[in-house]
Amino acid sequence: MNRLFALSPLKNTIQHEAKAVLSYTSRSMSAAANEDDDPNFYHMVGSFFEKGARLVEDKLVDQLSEPIDMKARRNVRAVSADDQRKRVQGIFKIMRPCNHVLQVTFPLKRDNGEHEIITGYRAQHSQHRMPTKGGMRYAPDVNIDEVKALASLMTWKCAVVDVPFGGAKAGVKIDPKLYSERELEKITRRFAMELAKKGFLGPGIDVPAPDVNTGAREMSWMADTYAMTYGHGDINSHACVTGKPITQGGIHGRVSATGRGVFHGIENFINEASFMSEVGMTPGFQDKTFIIQGFGNVGLHSMRYLHRHGARCIGVIEWDGCIFNKEGIDPIELEDYKVANGTIVGFPGASPYEGDQSMLEEDCDILLPCAREKVITAENAPRIKARIIAEGANGPTTPAADRILQANDKLVIPDLYLNAGGVTVSYFEWLKNLNHVSYGRLTFKYERDANYDLLNSVQSSLERKFGKYGGTIPVTPTEEFSQKIHGASEKDIVHSGLSYTMELFRSKSSTRLALTI
Repeated sequence: MNRLFALSPLKNTIQHEAKAVLSYTSRSMSAAANEDDDPNFYHMVGSFFEKGARLVEDKLVDQLSEPIDMKARRNVRAVSADDQRKRVQGIFKIMRPCNHVLQVTFPLKRDNGEHEIITGYRAQHSQHRMPTKGGMRYAPDVNIDEVKALASLMTWKCAVVDVPFGGAKAGVKIDPKLYSERELEKITRRFAMELAKKGFLGPGIDVPAPDVNTGAREMSWMADTYAMTYGHGDINSHACVTGKPITQGGIHGRVSATGRGVFHGIENFINEASFMSEVGMTPGFQDKTFIIQGFGNVGLHSMRYLHRHGARCIGVIEWDGCIFNKEGIDPIELEDYKVANGTIVGFPGASPYEGDQSMLEEDCDILLPCAREKVITAENAPRIKARIIAEGANGPTTPAADRILQANDKLVIPDLYLNAGGVTVSYFEWLKNLNHVSYGRLTFKYERDANYDLLNSVQSSLERKFGKYGGTIPVTPTEEFSQKIHGASEKDIVHSGLSYTMELFRSKSSTRLALTI
């Protein structure tokens, strides 16, 4: 079975820069195989791009050969098939490189009086659509190759869900657990200034968002710094970042957006009988078991929505320990425990995992890697028993592991589609900031009045038809209609827009999507 069936070419088509792949051929077979399973992340993304480019090159050439209307035809000279192929190959060459990469260093005076040098990066992969868009992470292992790879993935991710941004990514090389809140604020504000000075921050230029170890707090610091300095005369200055607190221009539903997108992505395939028959499962979430790696923002909200729709979480994998309960783990109870204790270890609703193997290899229906890249490798892929692998993280599967999962008939829903919920809702927040009005405010009362008018119209029609012999004929709305009768709130609109976006992707063929990028 191909990886995600029709979507397999898309995952492989839409990823970045792979010149390093060419060097593999000059190495020994054993060295090449080893690097294929543990490649540099930047090279791994490039290898998927190179493979995808080969898969769709002929289709793109054929598309250029399709007839055009007669009026346009008179103004276009005939192009040979060879020229068309060169054009397609030229487009691939343009798509590969990361356009701009910025590395900055600046000093930090810590609370104890010591001085430290902080290093940060921002990569802008493509300006084919503006502004560029991508998260900002704080992690001790951040490096320039990782940032470039993630920026390229953002370009393809935005294209997949038709969000008009180019791809970008930022990272600051620190372990945030080792810094006080005051120190983190100083780092964030200084980094924002460095980005703004070099043209890497602005509502129409480059718009960061939360990522690993960052959130609404860091985004509010960045927005405030920009608004007080370079954006002091710009009415749209707070659109320079997304993922802000609601009180500072954020949007309802942004925190849970990526996890909710993961849920909708899985939903669009698990409810399809044709897909489920291929992996020997029945459609629907009911009684399906799943294991999540990473109980951060993405993992938590993915777990919540899957649990809410009948699936059962039997295991959670975190950096400091794993917990397991065959009967199921309640996400709200686990969240409350982690907030109170700072860890999932010791959670009374589950036991420490004591299996001989990694929990990634435990028997379940759905496996959700929602942590870091390259966690599924050629070493563990043959032992993975889950029939659906839902990639909530960026690049969790190596190229070698990908081939093994395909050979073992696993349904792999790629990260490129599955975790695009965050950037989709970030787009909604960005639009809200530019429009300077909350979603639903202009139409809320009109929709409420229109719904009441509809009920009154139905009642009047019934009374004209059947009369009022026993008094007026009551028209009682259903519970579902009663909940919506007052019109859509901002959160309702955001959730609806996200669900529609994920469904829209699912309804298209992978080839069609690849050709529209």
